[in-house]
Amino acid sequence: MLEKTIESAVCLYARSEGWLVYKFVSPSNRGVPDRILIRNGVVFFIEFKATGKKMTKLQAHIKVKLNKEGLMVFTVDDIDQGKGVIDGMG
Repeated sequence: MLEKTIESAVCLYARSEGWLVYKFVSPSNRGVPDRILIRNGVVFFIEFKATGKKMTKLQAHIKVKLNKEGLMVFTVDDIDQGKGVIDGMG
């Protein structure tokens, strides 16, 4: 399945569950996760991938840096997996 299809469906679901969903764009900082999700003081990131695809080395490096700061970053390559992340964070 295409990344944009997964991202669109999961973001729609997250919004329906009351999450604020923002596209994360950081000029001059490649490798940041695709989305920031926020609700009730909980903040986490999702990097979306096409089914079966993995993070690049740079994306994995950024994930480690964010994890060291106490932030959660999930890699999602399936709609049901993404919905599970949303449900698990709520």
